[in-house]
Amino acid sequence: MTTSTYTVTGMTCSHCVASVSEEVGAIDGVTEVAVDLPTGAVTVTSSRPVDDAQVKAAVEEAGYQLAG
Repeated sequence: MTTSTYTVTGMTCSHCVASVSEEVGAIDGVTEVAVDLPTGAVTVTSSRPVDDAQVKAAVEEAGYQLAG
């Protein structure tokens, strides 16, 4: 198992959390997505390493941006 944490900007409500969780969770190999709304931290657990570009694309598809 691999775990990576990203910071997502622009999330303000539970709908935002659901959108990001759904898009990131659809990435092949992802087994769990945990979102902390107050900090914007998104922790992705996967069965194998996930490409950061895939996570970035999924977050953008949900309508948000990765910080940094």
